[in-house]
Amino acid sequence: MIDFMLGAIAMASFAAGLVFARFYRRTRDRLFAYFAAAFWIDAFSRVFEVGLRVSEIGTDIVYAARIVSFALIVVAIVDKNRR
Repeated sequence: MIDFMLGAIAMASFAAGLVFARFYRRTRDRLFAYFAAAFWIDAFSRVFEVGLRVSEIGTDIVYAARIVSFALIVVAIVDKNRR
């Protein structure tokens, strides 16, 4: 059941990344590019977690990817509001 939920979250994250990539292509606003990258990193970290069933050492990589994903969102918001 956990694998199914992680797969669904990965699919939703990837789809959200596609939506933001489409918005970026239309507007050329960097906010959308950052959001697309963040959601794709999140999707691939979830796939990595399920696909490899990483050991205790490997979970650090998964959580590091999620931190990078959330940091990208924060950077996008700060960059958008700074201008």
